[in-house]
Amino acid sequence: MRKLLARPLAHLPSNYRILFRQFLLRVVDFDALSIQADVVGYIGQFAGVLMMFSMIHVFFILIVFGMAPWYVEHYLIATMMLAAGLIAVVTWDAIFPDLRDAMVLSPLPIAAHTILLAKVTSSGAMIGLAVLTLNFASSLMLSTFAGAMHGSQWGFLQALAAYWFTMAAASGFLYCSILTVQGFAALLLPHRIFLRLSAILQLAAFGIFLGVYFLQPSIETPAGMAAHHNQWLLACSPDFWFFALFNQLNGTLPSTLTWLAWRAWIGLGFAVSGSAASLILCYLHTMKKIVEEPDLVPRTGSIHWAPRFGNALQTALTLFSVRSLWRSRQHRVAFAFFLAVVFAIALSWLRGQLSGATPRSMPEGFILSTFIMMSVAVFALRSVFSLPISLTANWVLRTAQLSSSEKYIAATRRMLLYFSVVPVWLVSAFLSLAFRPWHQVAAHLAVLALLGWILAEINLIGFYKVPFTCSYLPGKSNIQFVFWGFFIFIITVALPAAEFELRSLDDPFWYVCMMFVLSGAAIGLWAFNRRRASSAILYFEELPTELITTLKLISY
Repeated sequence: MRKLLARPLAHLPSNYRILFRQFLLRVVDFDALSIQADVVGYIGQFAGVLMMFSMIHVFFILIVFGMAPWYVEHYLIATMMLAAGLIAVVTWDAIFPDLRDAMVLSPLPIAAHTILLAKVTSSGAMIGLAVLTLNFASSLMLSTFAGAMHGSQWGFLQALAAYWFTMAAASGFLYCSILTVQGFAALLLPHRIFLRLSAILQLAAFGIFLGVYFLQPSIETPAGMAAHHNQWLLACSPDFWFFALFNQLNGTLPSTLTWLAWRAWIGLGFAVSGSAASLILCYLHTMKKIVEEPDLVPRTGSIHWAPRFGNALQTALTLFSVRSLWRSRQHRVAFAFFLAVVFAIALSWLRGQLSGATPRSMPEGFILSTFIMMSVAVFALRSVFSLPISLTANWVLRTAQLSSSEKYIAATRRMLLYFSVVPVWLVSAFLSLAFRPWHQVAAHLAVLALLGWILAEINLIGFYKVPFTCSYLPGKSNIQFVFWGFFIFIITVALPAAEFELRSLDDPFWYVCMMFVLSGAAIGLWAFNRRRASSAILYFEELPTELITTLKLISY
């Protein structure tokens, strides 16, 4: 991959190449890579994970859905648009100029169009990489099936070209629409108001993409799409627009649905031209407004009431963490990336409850899903805790340490329980309302609460620092290791545990034994962390391990 990218980049201007690398570094990972990190190698790891996911996805489609053509085509297009939307949320504001760009690049003799081109191509590289890797297996599957139906090689090539164009157009439409909204909001609103509105828009887009994907009704047959009562759904759903566009390019679209394909062409044109106009105007007019932009949006207004979360120290650290997540784009995006898994699982079960018969017995898949939701939420919040918010927070909390380290670690434990364990438990309790009998639902929720407590204590082992304040050593991330580690965890631990719990819910003796083991593990981990915390020293600087290398020149 390095050779494939190095050759075309070598013929481009040096200013553009340097900016492209730096902007790509900021789009790919915020603090996990060092300046000397291998960006191309990191992208290769990322692409490898997506390609493996693509093959697993195709296998799942063949096993579960079979080869129902229209349903599979719409499902693939809707899934790709969801992936593009989540990438747009993760890379929120990455394509627009920020404080670093204004302070560093404005005094340099670099044309504004060079900065804009480097920003656009670095952000577009991530969308392009996702489109290529997530669809290489599904494109071959769908095109092979289309070629078999046409009975000729030309049918395979036509379907392949139509598929790739549709996926690129659908992803570009969604990404450009988000850029248009962001750009014109930055142009029309005062910069301070835009900074506050940006967080709301980001979280709203995150919820809309997941909600529409999992809760939108599906239409599986041509007769269903031609039905009069479904026309409002088709007219308001961009995924159906591009589904019609694919069939139009493939030559399989009924004439009654031609209007739907034209909506895709018109929407794509408006999205591309709107994003281009907003980007150009932003780079011409908003660079002057962001010179004084802070990393955290300052609080305004005269009302300063805040809820209590225990004693004064616990309340202060909890509010500091909440405001860091809410007001810092870097931490908000990182946390939202992990929460996408939690919300996706929850919404998929909610859709099943809305369309299925209730009440019914609790399935093993629901137990497994709640285990995964709890694990992802706790480990996600713990990973975000490690990213520093600013040197100012580091200095203030270091000089204001008046209490023992044990109290700081207890406050961190309370934050993990409040903002990861409790929300997932409440969501699981809400989803459990469709299951019977009630005593099994209550028994599972008790197990889930103990599991969350155990996971919180595991994440506190060795974490002797205040969240968002300790400096972070870059260059330690390994996407493939994390991906396969979590995949192995699901197979080896979560699946057997869910199966064992489902059997234990009908056997009081085994359920009591399971609760006794979980309670003992939770209390033991709590006592261990409490004992270590009593003698721990908080640290605010993460230093690299000192290695002494000898030349072995001593002779004996």
